[in-house]
Amino acid sequence: MNTTTARDAAPASGRQHIAEIAALVLRILAGGLLVALVQVVLVLLLTSRAYAVEMQATPMKVSEAGQGTLLMRADDGSTHALPTLATDVTIRVNGPLARARVVQTFRNPGTDWLEGIYVFPLPDNAAVDRLRMQVGERVVEGEIHEKEQARAQFEQARKEGKRAALVEQERPNIFTTSVANIAPGAEIRVEIEYQQTLDYQIVDDAGRYSLRFPMVVGPRYIPGAPDGERSAGHGTVPPTNQVPDAHRITPPVLHPDKGLINPVSLRVELDAGVPLASVDSPYHAVRIDTPHAHRRVVELAAGTAPANRDFELVWTLAAGQAPQVALFTESGRNVDYALLMMVPPRLKADESPLPREVIFILDTSGSMDGTSIVQAREALALALRRLNPADHFNVIEFNSQANALFPAAQPATRNHVELAARWVRSLQARGGTEMRQALAMALDGAEDPTRVRQVIFLTDGAVGNEEALFRLIEQRLGDSRLFTVGIGSAPNSHFMRKAASAGRGTFTYIGKLEEVQERMSALFAKLESPVLKGIELAWPDGSAAEAWPRRVPDLYAGEPLVVAAALKKTGGTLRVTGWGRDVQWQADVPLAEASPAAGIGVLWARQKIDSLLDGLRGGAQEAEVRPAVVELALQHHLVSRYTSLVAVDKTPVRPAAEALKGGAMPTNLPEGWKYESVFGQLPKGATGARMNLLLGCLALFAGAALWLIQRRSRAAFTLPA
Repeated sequence: MNTTTARDAAPASGRQHIAEIAALVLRILAGGLLVALVQVVLVLLLTSRAYAVEMQATPMKVSEAGQGTLLMRADDGSTHALPTLATDVTIRVNGPLARARVVQTFRNPGTDWLEGIYVFPLPDNAAVDRLRMQVGERVVEGEIHEKEQARAQFEQARKEGKRAALVEQERPNIFTTSVANIAPGAEIRVEIEYQQTLDYQIVDDAGRYSLRFPMVVGPRYIPGAPDGERSAGHGTVPPTNQVPDAHRITPPVLHPDKGLINPVSLRVELDAGVPLASVDSPYHAVRIDTPHAHRRVVELAAGTAPANRDFELVWTLAAGQAPQVALFTESGRNVDYALLMMVPPRLKADESPLPREVIFILDTSGSMDGTSIVQAREALALALRRLNPADHFNVIEFNSQANALFPAAQPATRNHVELAARWVRSLQARGGTEMRQALAMALDGAEDPTRVRQVIFLTDGAVGNEEALFRLIEQRLGDSRLFTVGIGSAPNSHFMRKAASAGRGTFTYIGKLEEVQERMSALFAKLESPVLKGIELAWPDGSAAEAWPRRVPDLYAGEPLVVAAALKKTGGTLRVTGWGRDVQWQADVPLAEASPAAGIGVLWARQKIDSLLDGLRGGAQEAEVRPAVVELALQHHLVSRYTSLVAVDKTPVRPAAEALKGGAMPTNLPEGWKYESVFGQLPKGATGARMNLLLGCLALFAGAALWLIQRRSRAAFTLPA
């Protein structure tokens, strides 16, 4: 059967498949589980295949186009080429600051006039402040406008046959580039620039920086019922009542069997300011040049790499060179901006620490299948071995539903730990990513001064309803602390970092199995160390400082305090104070000793925008927050939730008689993920009413089957006496 026939037949046969499944569910409930299970699998294979082909892109035949060209099938059955994409990245690092230029080259390999819509990631703390569009020798600078105005300008240019580019923020770490009117055989270069601060830690008295450049947006689990039609040329999932912008964060994903696309070249020009001890790229082979003791030039060894996993560069400063305080300033028009990075001293461990209750949450959804679940199980096994007999613990696993090993936290006896280790080894990745139930089970909202309650959450964060989960964490946290552990080649760093911040914990990333021992050991060293809390900043009189984040979070051993501030004047001394257990710490920082740096103002504005948007979860009204965010973003030329960058060439180039074709450009599946585990099941929220009815039947079947499976599973893992 060819794909067109299967696509056309699917809706007509949908009711028949649903009726068959309903009958089989009745048979299951009557006791015929085994026979019915086989029949359900056969029906689902036919049904899911029929529905899946409706979403499939057609690969270009060799006789029709050159190598690497992809075709999109239109509603009328015709096909046309999609633009191809190459990305060139240059990142310049000075101390803890990075300035990046990302050049996306959209090429038209076909004979039609094309447009392209590309969903791509950037670092979750990136402040995007510049856009250029280049066609041949002609360069058009992008302008910042409110989102609706920028979109209207782009659509008008698109209709009039003018070349145009639009960059919009979907999440703090997900952006969309739209390019219109690419001539046959031509290309359009879209250049984006952003500023960011780097992660920094003191590890074994050595300073260690890390730079992460994400390359692919992993498929997101979208909960909720469909709530509107999918916009043409956007994602593969329509809006839902829980994720109203689902169609904007779910680009089509090319099956790995069709090859890898979207090559990326990358160059990092690193100036640490002090001598370097080591530089390492743990996930990509690189070539490293050493022009100076404190400088390195790093490039991909192969020249390019497919956009299917995050790039990370880690460098350690030479012994004795780790800065305890780094202060940078930038002169503005009416105010000066300052960025402070300070590492407090390591506090002495408590002689009699409070007893701990540790709750582990393990993501076993379909996106974790493959290397991710192996890494997660290994990390959790190591964590279980680190428990002390005086600790209490529990393990919760979740996919489409959540299950706890114990009804309540149990003492970390040898028998309990061994039981948990066996249970964890038996877990398999499957199903959806319903985090809410697991978080609600783990965060009890209680306050207990006699214990330290820590929740360790291992996941790839592949969800689209981040804001709802952040609200849940803040509402139910109590005196617990939430520590997120990102697993896999392309975790959702925005969710991981923000969830940890809302949970007053920290974020750890594990990108490969060989890192489990080192990174989990470092995490547990934090958990077992005293926390510096109640940190306050006393700025000099007359500085009129506005600092963000407004509330400084608790700090763990080796982690720096990072604050951005706007000041009327930069003289005087900043005093920083904080409390360990029964110990007060204080440090003075002369502002006059700051080093000059560019881009501090946009980093300050980005932090303030983040804090204003966080206020929406705390009850602030959007009618008040939006104008404040827009004013800041326009002033600092920043892409935000409410503002976008748009570039329009004023001269029409597409003849009025020529149609504009194209649409959403596919992405790679993140390395280590299994396509069938993510897309083999029909995704919730991805179809219309017929599919929802089918999913309802499946849910009924799954409930009966899981009930029987759980009975047998719990019999196999009986609590020891």
